[in-house]
Amino acid sequence: MNKALYVAMTGAKEILNAQAVNNFNLANVNTIGFKAELSAFQSQAVQGSGYASRVYATNNSSGWNDASGSMITTSRPLDVAVQGHGFIAVQGPNGTEAYTRNGDLHVEASGMLVTSTGQLVLGTSGPISVPPSASIKIGSDGTVSAVPLGQTPDTLVTLGRIKLVNPAPTSLVRGGDGLFVTSNGKPAPADATVRLASGVLESSNVDVADAMVNMIDLARSWDLQVKVMKSVKSNSSAASQLLQPG
Repeated sequence: MNKALYVAMTGAKEILNAQAVNNFNLANVNTIGFKAELSAFQSQAVQGSGYASRVYATNNSSGWNDASGSMITTSRPLDVAVQGHGFIAVQGPNGTEAYTRNGDLHVEASGMLVTSTGQLVLGTSGPISVPPSASIKIGSDGTVSAVPLGQTPDTLVTLGRIKLVNPAPTSLVRGGDGLFVTSNGKPAPADATVRLASGVLESSNVDVADAMVNMIDLARSWDLQVKVMKSVKSNSSAASQLLQPG
C-alpha cells in the first residue's frame, strides 16, 4: 500500500508545480511580448536497492512557446514588434546583455531609450541616447532617427541602431525577471535579417482558453491524487483491524 501512497503523493506534488507554471502564464496574458512557459510530466524510477518496482512523477520545464503573439496596432512611433523570430537586446538588471520581445519603448527623463519595464535598449555600440527631439522614428532594421528641436522634418539625424538578435531558442534561458539570456553567458551576435514593425506591439502568446482548461484539468487531477491517498489510508486502517487478535 505504501507504493500507491508514494505514487499519489509525488503526483499531487508535481501537479501543484504544473499548476504554478500554468498560473504564471495566465498572470502574463497581458504582458507585451510574453512567451508561454511549457512543462511536461515524466515518470522516474526511484534509485536505490529495494525500490526497483517504484516510480514517482516529476514535472519539469520543457522550454517556452516560441510562437509569435498577435500584433496590436497602436500607431505610436516608439512601439515596435519583432517580425517573426528574434529579440531586442537590452541591459539586464545586473548590467549584462539580455533579450526581450517587449517593444513598448519610450525615452526616459535622462534621454535614454528604455522598455516599459525600465531596461536600457542596447544599440550596436551600447545604450541609445535620444536628445530633445521634435519627432523620433524607428526603422525596420532598428535604426533610430530623430528630428532635432527647431529643425525641419527633412532633417533626420541617426542616433543609433537597436541591436537585434536571433539566437537558437535552445541556447536561451528565461530569468525570474522575464528577460532571456544566453545559457553560456556570452552576448548573442547581431542579426541583420531580424526586422521590426513600427507602430505595433506583440501581445502575449498565451492561449487563455487553453490555459483555463488546463487549470481545471490539473485541479481535478490533484483531487484524484488526494482521493488515492485517502483510500490508501482507509485500506491500511482496515487491514490493521483485520490483523488484530480476536
